[in-house]
Amino acid sequence: MEAAEHAGKRKAGAESARGELAELVVEAAGPNAAIEHASGIAYPRTKLQIEFSVRRLVSFHYFEFAPDFKFEGEKHDFWEFVYVDKGELEVFADTEGYLLRQGDVIFHKPGEFHGVWANGVRSPNVIIVSFECPSPSIAHFNNRILSLNDRQKELLAQLIRSGFAAFLPPYDDPLDHTLLRRPDAPFGAEQSIKLYLELLLIDLYQAGCEPAREQRVSSAVTIRSEADLASRMVAYLEAHIEGQVRLELICRHFHMSKTHALALFKKCKGLSIMRYYRQLKIERARALIREQLHTFTEIAAMLHYPTVHNFSRHFRHETGMSPSEYARTVQARR
Repeated sequence: MEAAEHAGKRKAGAESARGELAELVVEAAGPNAAIEHASGIAYPRTKLQIEFSVRRLVSFHYFEFAPDFKFEGEKHDFWEFVYVDKGELEVFADTEGYLLRQGDVIFHKPGEFHGVWANGVRSPNVIIVSFECPSPSIAHFNNRILSLNDRQKELLAQLIRSGFAAFLPPYDDPLDHTLLRRPDAPFGAEQSIKLYLELLLIDLYQAGCEPAREQRVSSAVTIRSEADLASRMVAYLEAHIEGQVRLELICRHFHMSKTHALALFKKCKGLSIMRYYRQLKIERARALIREQLHTFTEIAAMLHYPTVHNFSRHFRHETGMSPSEYARTVQARR
């Protein structure tokens, strides 16, 4: 009896060792290696191909925007999609503007400057989800605006339900992207977000290519986005009129390339950025001279000119007269 029990333990130990060894053989031989078990049957192991792998969720929002809502824009190093659940939404991406209607979704790739406006007519409901996805297949969504079918809308609805179940509100603060986990979240709620998002990406990919964004460009939205951006650049220059602004700082602040910034500003304002900035400084200098409270040296320092001579040269270039000559004309008009 004791001998039989001992033999049984030896057999079980041998089978356990064989199982561990088999796993090592599979890893060494590759994903499709076949392992012969004690029964003599081979079981090949196939490593599944993963086309989309969402690694992290960055933000999860559901907005009910007011008719006059405007988000000035941002740029980041992860993917984002914007879906219009109700109404209409104006969107700009880099240099172009687009009008999205209910059921439309736009994807913003990493590094793309983008923003949104409500069109002032209909209050839109908007879903915005951003995420990290290093999979090469995600490049399929570069420069795409898509219209979701019923099956895809249901996948998105399941994604949103899972998000509401996994995370605490608020979901409608455009400046707060922190995801706070619900202590009572259902089992697997966060994994469900990942799975439904990956299923949505797969379904959209399988559905084939819709026209690229270029065929959905709205000239009215593009003009509005350019004019708005140029106005914000002017406001930035005015806010730093008593400082020293360089073109590189402006481009970095507005997430624009130098070429794009120069072309857009010249188109909207008729002057280069730095020429416009110099004119703002000189207008401010003229106002200070009219007040007669500061010397030219003090004004030059206030406007961040390196020397009073440099200030005088710029003043003459813009007005055709020196600061002293301008001051005399002011006196003469009094």
